[in-house]
Amino acid sequence: MAKLVFGMNQSLDGYVDHVMFGVSPALFRHFVREAQQQAGSVYGRRMYEVMRYWDDDHPDWGADEQAYAAAWRAQPRWVVSRSLASVGPNATLVREDLEDTLRKLKAEQEGEIEVAGPELAHSLTQLGLIDEYRIYLHPVVLGRGKPYFAGPRPPLRFVAADRMDENVVRLVYVPA
Repeated sequence: MAKLVFGMNQSLDGYVDHVMFGVSPALFRHFVREAQQQAGSVYGRRMYEVMRYWDDDHPDWGADEQAYAAAWRAQPRWVVSRSLASVGPNATLVREDLEDTLRKLKAEQEGEIEVAGPELAHSLTQLGLIDEYRIYLHPVVLGRGKPYFAGPRPPLRFVAADRMDENVVRLVYVPA
């Protein structure tokens, strides 16, 4: 049975923003290893459009970026959207029956499936489908933006903390 994991970079004041955080080489290598081990990813439309960056090779990429792109391209993706007409390679569009689709996905897959995007994670939290929350806490105060938790915070139980680099701590929680 697969485990749905919602993990994102977060500011000290609780916001996520993919362009506001500097990711160190050590933290990026951690994300490469995670992508290589994941059974797949579930995206909302906006996060999927951001991640499509990895579909195309870029001449300025180093070995880590190439490794991440290869891992991302290889894994299956499920894209939750009512507005997209189609999705790219190795992706499946999920338009209806989100709960049934993801319950079936969890039952049929093995390993970790990444959940990307706070709004999608909120919907899946309400359905009781998120198995683990990973907050990559950065020493940045944004003062505004999209919160990590898009709705009321679910009751959580702390299970681990890991120092990822000189500035970032990963906090791991499960539903209480």
